Amino acid sequence: MTGWHYWLPLLVLLTSLVASALIFWVDEEHSKLRSSINLGAAVLKISLVVVILVGVAAGQVYETRFALLNNIDFVLRADALGVMFAGLSSVLWLFTTIYAIGYLEDSPNRRRFFGFFGLCVASTLGIAFAGNLFTFLVFYELLTLSTYPLVAHRGTAKALRAGRIYLTYTLGGGIVLLIGVLWLYGLAGDVEFGDQEKLSDLAVTHPTTLKWVFLLLIAGLAVKAAMVPLHGWLPQAMVAPAPVSALLHAVAVVKAGAFGIVRVVYDVYGITLTWELGLLLPLGVAAAVTILYGSVRALMQTDIKRRLAFSTISQVSYIALGISLFGPIGTMGGLVHLLHQGLMKVTLFFCAGNYAETLGIHRICELNGVGRRMPGTSLAFTVGALGMIGLPPVAGFISKWYLGTGAVAAGIYWVLPVLVVSTLLNAAYFLPLLHRIWFRPQTGDWPQERTLGRWDTSLWLLIPTLVTAAFSLLAGLLAASDFSPLAWVELIVSTEYLP
Repeated sequence: MTGWHYWLPLLVLLTSLVASALIFWVDEEHSKLRSSINLGAAVLKISLVVVILVGVAAGQVYETRFALLNNIDFVLRADALGVMFAGLSSVLWLFTTIYAIGYLEDSPNRRRFFGFFGLCVASTLGIAFAGNLFTFLVFYELLTLSTYPLVAHRGTAKALRAGRIYLTYTLGGGIVLLIGVLWLYGLAGDVEFGDQEKLSDLAVTHPTTLKWVFLLLIAGLAVKAAMVPLHGWLPQAMVAPAPVSALLHAVAVVKAGAFGIVRVVYDVYGITLTWELGLLLPLGVAAAVTILYGSVRALMQTDIKRRLAFSTISQVSYIALGISLFGPIGTMGGLVHLLHQGLMKVTLFFCAGNYAETLGIHRICELNGVGRRMPGTSLAFTVGALGMIGLPPVAGFISKWYLGTGAVAAGIYWVLPVLVVSTLLNAAYFLPLLHRIWFRPQTGDWPQERTLGRWDTSLWLLIPTLVTAAFSLLAGLLAASDFSPLAWVELIVSTEYLP
């Protein structure tokens, strides 16, 4: 393969890599030039991803491949699943960039922040387009290294401690993943995504070994996916600025872990072999435990961002739960939640950042009456919260509907009480916040009020928040349309993932 189809996946990555290199080179005080580079690269990336999306839908193949080592290739391939993750990352990168420009307007070290911000997104796109386990592993580790400076960006003792915890967990998970990849390479050679025949043959002669390799791969990925008991880094990382929190929870790190689990189950082992080896049930149980644990812990938090962090721990495991259901309907529920949760959670973290930057609000008890002071932000928060609970017509309802009907279709009925209990817990930790925002009177002055424009806050902060909230709502309202996230997931399932 040569020409445009060969180079396009690599060009998508280069938009972020080149932007990062330029940003590291631009002086700190040249904020307008830096913002122009950021926004220009983000728009270009979306344009390239749209070209790939249209091509993949029409049956085109986009692949960059070259040999690195003996019998190991560096492979970037744009399949339907990878394009879905790349599309989410590209769109949310644009709005997170806009938000970060406003959020960090008067902050020091913006060159360092946006430089590593671009590297983080490039790593995420590399994960999305990785065509084999080797390429996936390379970008998975690059994501860890490029995200650490963002977590520790503030440079305080608390931020540096959070960064160390983050590195300890994620590098440890990377080592476990590396062991699994090397073990599998020793058994089957270079494993490309979508080539499950190698492992099907090995299942006859090495079934126990394949189970252990699967455990190592999933354990390594479960660290970034924040599955219990490997979740401890995520609440600590909330010391990072709001744009970083949004990036961690909705765009990059936890989604990379969940996306990797999907790849292993469907593109390395294959759903049928995973089921025959008896590996789907343990994965589903681990996801269910994480869903319930994260929800209970969220209920106990008094800090807004920590409550959202434990909510993420719970919500991301809906993806693993969906793919553990042996059938296309549950798969659709898990995959579409990867998109829906990203839209809703980035909205909620934008809102938390708006409250903190404008009024100094960090704790739940400080939200009383804020809906009258910041109606736009509060409306967006309401949309995101209702979506997380699973109420129609927000996108979260679509995810839970397909997870529930998928469990029934697969005859895995124990999933239903998990979904019911988790939904009740979601309501228990989100509805009191909405009651405070809209129905409780303000008590005293705001902790640290600032005037950041004529509206709720600066438009750099408000517009991305309202847009992502609108996307969350439209993804639910227009789920039956031909251009919804659900429609693309149906394409994935129908072409690649039907068992």
